[in-house]
Amino acid sequence: MVKNTTINLRVNSEVKEQAGVILESMGLTFSDAFNLLLHQIRLQRSLPFDVVSYNRTTRPETLALIERIESGEEKLIGPFDSIEDFVASLEENAK
Repeated sequence: MVKNTTINLRVNSEVKEQAGVILESMGLTFSDAFNLLLHQIRLQRSLPFDVVSYNRTTRPETLALIERIESGEEKLIGPFDSIEDFVASLEENAK
């Protein structure tokens, strides 16, 4: 296929730098990677990966618990079989 169109993108410079290192290690340029992405979108008629949203709860007590766990003040007992079990454990400890 002939490449005859230019696309200009604005991206975060840190993300670009980190992705560039990874792409280079794979022998790919940004243009190669973007073309692969567009081909996969065309073939699959969707994005070739799941787009998920991670959003911390806005409940102050849950945020406080997360801070205590991250600082080591409180221990989180696992492992968890699913993200739902993890979140339920956080919510139970926040009560």
